[in-house]
Amino acid sequence: RNNPSEENIRPMAVFNPIHYLELPELFMEFICSMTGKSPSTTGAGSEGALTKGPFNALPPIIDLNAALVSYLLTGDAVFITAAGYVGPHFRVDHDVSLLVPEIWCRMTVAERNPQTLIAEGCLEKCEDFEHHGRTVLASRLGYRVTKRFMAHFLGRIFNHPGVVFTAEMLRPELQSADIFAEGMETIVSTQRRVAQHYFDDGSIVAASPPLRALLHIMRNDQHEGKGLGDPAIRALFTREHMLASDWYAARLVAKQAIDLRLWEQHVHGLETFVAKPAFAAEAARLDIASRLARARQRLAEIRLQQYLKGLHGTIGAQPLAAFTTHS
Repeated sequence: RNNPSEENIRPMAVFNPIHYLELPELFMEFICSMTGKSPSTTGAGSEGALTKGPFNALPPIIDLNAALVSYLLTGDAVFITAAGYVGPHFRVDHDVSLLVPEIWCRMTVAERNPQTLIAEGCLEKCEDFEHHGRTVLASRLGYRVTKRFMAHFLGRIFNHPGVVFTAEMLRPELQSADIFAEGMETIVSTQRRVAQHYFDDGSIVAASPPLRALLHIMRNDQHEGKGLGDPAIRALFTREHMLASDWYAARLVAKQAIDLRLWEQHVHGLETFVAKPAFAAEAARLDIASRLARARQRLAEIRLQQYLKGLHGTIGAQPLAAFTTHS
């Protein structure tokens, strides 16, 4: 959600109608849960279910780790749309969000591929730039749609797509470079503040290496001397790197341990049930003996190395050793 500057409210109107975010920038958004002014907030900041304890009793890093694994495994691409304003001068409310399904349903699966869109000039990378002697970290906005995107895909809906989204809407910094720079500072400062929470509560120790690096970058603009655009940092957010990593292997071991405990409980419960003479008739009626045999067989399968290998390619589970060590 974007908003222009108002009294006592900082501006955040830096997004053009549609952006594509690669995983590092996307998870900065997830971690920060950034928003501008809305009917439920008093100004730009961090809000959303992930930021509120009553919605989730778990440390957010557990959900973030699982989400990262999910995105890496599926390869899903994420596009976001501007609400409220596109730049400080064009109010759109939720019209862009309502328009996107009409655009996407007229695109083939291949056309929705962000790499194809980038190669064809339909998406342009947002680049950092200098403004009044300060670096504006616009690269954290990922990629944004271009005039070519609008002509090609909005042309399937409108006769004159250039009238719907003007050049100033596709590049909001053209509306006001000062407001754009201030809006980016709003985002970066909020990302820095939210990232600090993960260090303050100690949950940084449970972050997967990619997210640990990202949290350091959000807080300090670098991790081990590497910035967000460094190839070594980008490589952490690839499927191949994750599948070969020790931290992903640990998630699979943790999942096997959870399944093992679960089926041990099943076997114990069934054994306890059939051991009671008073339940003999009921045990026979429910055929507990065959259920117990199947449970024991399943338990034996879970103990095998082959079961662990079969978990490869799944989300796994969060190892809790880091939390235990920290506490």
